[in-house]
Amino acid sequence: MQTTSTDKGMPFIEAHEGVVLTAYRCPAGKWTIGAGLTAASGVVTPRAGMTITSAEASRLLKLALARNYEPAVRQAMGPVASHAFDGAVSFHFNTGAIARASWVGSYKARDWTGVRSRLALWNKGGGRVLPGLERRRREEADVILLDKWPRDLKIASGGAPTDRQFATFVISVSASEIAEIRDAMREIGFHPGTAAGKVDRQAVLDFQRHYGLTVDGLIGKQTLSALQRELDARRKSKQGGAGAAGGAAVAGGNEAVAPEPTVEPGIIGEPWITAGGIVLTVIAVLFLAYLAWHYRDIIAARVQGFAPRLAGWLRSF
Repeated sequence: MQTTSTDKGMPFIEAHEGVVLTAYRCPAGKWTIGAGLTAASGVVTPRAGMTITSAEASRLLKLALARNYEPAVRQAMGPVASHAFDGAVSFHFNTGAIARASWVGSYKARDWTGVRSRLALWNKGGGRVLPGLERRRREEADVILLDKWPRDLKIASGGAPTDRQFATFVISVSASEIAEIRDAMREIGFHPGTAAGKVDRQAVLDFQRHYGLTVDGLIGKQTLSALQRELDARRKSKQGGAGAAGGAAVAGGNEAVAPEPTVEPGIIGEPWITAGGIVLTVIAVLFLAYLAWHYRDIIAARVQGFAPRLAGWLRSF
């Protein structure tokens, strides 16, 4: 038994996180680059217009894992087989929760059924069950318990598209996730075409151009994050911020949260309701101002046609 990684560990993470060589906003609005690295990684501070190479993306991910994730996994898991260590590192990179995850206790107790069932609890983000997270947890369980790896570990970070008619996916996605992406594209006015399991490349090119992304016809985390932010901005503005935005989640499985709620339901917001209509109006105005700031990249896409300088300014920070 040992506590080291294999040559499959990083590709597994990269296949789920995606590798983007130009800085982009994640669904939460944070500047991100490489394999889902934000300033919180401690190894890079992404900013508007920043680009890196594939080699640099791999170097940064390796450094982030060595500094911030692998030590915690070693401490929580103890000596384990390399494949189990890789699966646990993937989980911790996604959740940051290896120290409190109940499945770790099941693993130490050799309760393999418990490992699967408790890993499966970590399938939510933004108040929703995300198909990407459900699949990731299943695959992590296979890696940890069986040394069984998915077939699509080698996901490209860029380059030429492989099909002139259909967009090329450069992140690991399932058929059900592609269906949700198609529905989301259609919802915001970019028709994905009629071929099931495919997305017309022209629709993706138009989408990328409209949202100020890299226009390459490749569907990865940059494109999916922009799509998710557009969906969230629309739904939150309609709901007035009442809870998480509903509907499809298309950005992949990066945003896992604890399976149990961390705040007692029904407390947040209640004291304000008794303060009268004026306070509620002020709160609504402030919330709209927050939405405008938080989704300034989405606003940029909407004003690009008649105010390109404003759009450029909104995208610059």
